[in-house]
Amino acid sequence: MLRSLYVDFNSYFASVEQQAERRLRGQPVCVAPVLAETTCCIAASYEAKAFGVKTGTPIHEARKLCKGIHVVQARPALYVEYHHRLVAAVESCTPVEAVYSIDEMHCELTGSQRLRANAETLAGKIKHTIHSTIGTELRCSIGIAPNLFLAKTASNLRKPDGLSVIELIDLPECLYSLALRDINGVGRQMEKRLNNAGIQSVKDLYAADKAKLARAWGSIEGERMYAKLRGDWLLRAPSARNSVGHSHVLAPELRNDPAAYSVLHRLLQKAAVRLRSYGLLAGALQIKLKYLRQPSWHAQLRFDPTADTLALTDVLDLIWRDKPAVRDDPLAVGVTLTRLSEVAHHTPSLFDARDNRSALNATVDKLNARFGKNAVYYGAAHSALQAAPMRIAFGHIPDLDTESDE
Repeated sequence: MLRSLYVDFNSYFASVEQQAERRLRGQPVCVAPVLAETTCCIAASYEAKAFGVKTGTPIHEARKLCKGIHVVQARPALYVEYHHRLVAAVESCTPVEAVYSIDEMHCELTGSQRLRANAETLAGKIKHTIHSTIGTELRCSIGIAPNLFLAKTASNLRKPDGLSVIELIDLPECLYSLALRDINGVGRQMEKRLNNAGIQSVKDLYAADKAKLARAWGSIEGERMYAKLRGDWLLRAPSARNSVGHSHVLAPELRNDPAAYSVLHRLLQKAAVRLRSYGLLAGALQIKLKYLRQPSWHAQLRFDPTADTLALTDVLDLIWRDKPAVRDDPLAVGVTLTRLSEVAHHTPSLFDARDNRSALNATVDKLNARFGKNAVYYGAAHSALQAAPMRIAFGHIPDLDTESDE
């Protein structure tokens, strides 16, 4: 029985740019975090992909692969705006059960929708609604299957603008043409573990028993994979946010230590706002610097749980103080807050002055929400106010109220 319909928007960032800018339609497009030849493509239109340009391709290589390619700077706020419009369009056809990323969503089929003909008709209605209400450039591939896992797998079988159905009768043969890395949940490291367990193909993966998969995964997720491959309907595994962070590829004029330091402060102040909006505290901070030629450097410090911006920036300063001298230019920076806990479960210290700054943090957040994100900020970020704009990470759709730079 068919129970899942998965919608996956194709080349999403590039497609939004083509929809928003008529001159880009039908043209090869590469979306970059900053307009610099040393950065990489974060999205490519299908016209660009035809020339071998893909996510991760350096801009200077993309220009060689595809003469006349249009390189545009990412506009995260625009992509979030279109995301909400697309969710509403799908919702007008059938309820959206869950949003998994800015360009992926899942709908649970009910009643007569579970019949193949009706499910395919629904998929066609979703595509038509998107084209007629938002635009023809926003193409999506839809997968229909007995469970979420197989529906997502099916959505990847035909791109762009495809529709694929996997029924129980099609299993397992319909999966055998896939590589292990095509299976959702099998990354590079997991593939190595599976290979070490004697699993070299999807056929081997399907043939393995629950115990073998549990050993390979080192957790109950192996048993869940056994069930998902067979079309069983599983409740979603509970998940909890385990980190809050931001990263940024530096523009050429910011590729020096003082500018990188200022951008790190800007990123951390943004992360602190998000942390408070989630009602969380952090107990560790990691910073990372990626260099043009030298190996990346990263360091981490633990501390008593806090969401206080000043306390977090003090930790950043401590980490930065121990940064080794490197004879190279920084290319990208990132901050990550981890060891998260809920404010409601935290007992404040009677002797920690940071807890007395909660009113200050709340006031700063309110002022920025009302008058703009840079109305009030801490001075170390001053020279980076126009840097590190909002970014969209996998699985995280930014909240424009707390994360927009407007």
